[in-house]
Amino acid sequence: MASQPHHATAKDGTKLFVQDWGTGRPVLLLAAWTFNSSVWGSQIVALNANGYRCVAPDRRGHGRSDMPTAGYDLDTLTDDVAAVIEQRDLRDVTIVAHSMGSIEAVNYLARHGADRIARLVLVAPTTPYLIQTEDNPDAVPRAMVEAQNAAIAQDFPKWMGENEAPFFMPDTSEATRAWIREMMLSVPLPVALACRKTISFADLRAAARAIDRPTLIVHGDKDASAPLELTGAKTAKLIRGSKLAVYEGAPHALPLTHSARLMADLFTFLDS
Repeated sequence: MASQPHHATAKDGTKLFVQDWGTGRPVLLLAAWTFNSSVWGSQIVALNANGYRCVAPDRRGHGRSDMPTAGYDLDTLTDDVAAVIEQRDLRDVTIVAHSMGSIEAVNYLARHGADRIARLVLVAPTTPYLIQTEDNPDAVPRAMVEAQNAAIAQDFPKWMGENEAPFFMPDTSEATRAWIREMMLSVPLPVALACRKTISFADLRAAARAIDRPTLIVHGDKDASAPLELTGAKTAKLIRGSKLAVYEGAPHALPLTHSARLMADLFTFLDS
């Protein structure tokens, strides 16, 4: 493969940093809220070693991408993903999306179609719809979301400290925790809050129902950030023929805490 540029260009001119490693069938890796593509390092190395090409963008406002003041709504973020896929001319793609990345992945299929997509892997997804409404009663009350956002706006490091324990496993190293704290705090607070709003209000129920690609959903049953029964389990019911793998005792940060198991399940799914 010829040397690739390090950026894709969004519709509004925003430069999106893209890691692009290896050759073979492409895997597109979409990161969680306030995470960037660096978080996928171990997965990229494992996938490359098994003959896969890995493409991992930094979301706008994150990592090494531009930080525009606008464009953190769902459709613009989704169109950014489309720009990466189209400018790299990726085909027969497996999308692997963690947490917030799941809303971009599911919305991509609804907005841009599945022609270029072979498979979908949702890791601790925040789909299909988090906010409580009349037709979505078993979800998160709006007041709770607003209180969390107010706490983040007032003191993001304090909020992170108070919510860190259930995000990882007890044996997750301090070095890993410090790395993730630094990554999260590198995102400008207005960007972090805009993205949280997008996650909360993304109604992807119809989009999930329309997916016709083989789909694997991986979720921990101790996920405090995106509780299994509100997200992964509901998403699995909506996507026809999808497979739900529940990791007992696992938290939200599965690519960090359960990487070996996640990769084993991913390779089985890719080879099936």
